[in-house]
Amino acid sequence: MQIRLSVVIPALNESGRLPPSLERIGSFLADNPVWLPAEIIVVDDGSMDGTGEAARTAKLPNEIDLRIANHRKNLGKGAAVRTGFGLSAGKWVLLTDADLSTPIEELPLLVSAAEDGGVAIGSRAVQRHLVEVRQPRHRDFMGRTFNLIVRTLGLTKIHDTQCGFKLFPGNLARGLASVQRLDGFAFDVELLVIARSWGYLIHEVGVRWRHIEASRVLAVRHSSQMLRDLLRLWWWRITGALPQPMKDSR
Repeated sequence: MQIRLSVVIPALNESGRLPPSLERIGSFLADNPVWLPAEIIVVDDGSMDGTGEAARTAKLPNEIDLRIANHRKNLGKGAAVRTGFGLSAGKWVLLTDADLSTPIEELPLLVSAAEDGGVAIGSRAVQRHLVEVRQPRHRDFMGRTFNLIVRTLGLTKIHDTQCGFKLFPGNLARGLASVQRLDGFAFDVELLVIARSWGYLIHEVGVRWRHIEASRVLAVRHSSQMLRDLLRLWWWRITGALPQPMKDSR
């Protein structure tokens, strides 16, 4: 029987938060068996705190297969997502963060939006009243500025590309994994730009979200890296260097 849902979780030093998050996901899926059988793929991106070992302690229903992929060194969130998407087998692939800043219970909202076979992404921008705990002001300003740059460059009209809660058709996710190039935090934009260039609709859906401390984003270092990656992506787009769709991406 085909896996119905693959849940991909990139993780860096998440030994404390990951087991309860996995069990919450498992409980939700068990209560919604339409998504079973399912798999959860944790990509340990060079953690130093035993993240992979901690993940294995989570108690999950028998219908959910837990898979752990390990990077020997930290390669970046984009690289971790690429690994997870490439290993997935589900009809649908959900990308979510280890801290569940967007609760897994918001999945039905994405499913409804993606009924046409497109991509559905969680957003903190389209219904701001759903943000239960806001980011610090400087982080919020950085996020708004980043998305303004994305739209100014003409990469996408999406207002929040960086919310870590996204649902992809499985074949598309695996097709994207075979061509995605950005290892850093701008990978979200790259995935959306490529998917749109392949003819997939992108649906931006307001979801509940709460800021959780211990972010892995380093303001100065990662902001400059993300800007460089956006410019690379813009150049690939205007020069026609975006990858062509794989035969099995539909």
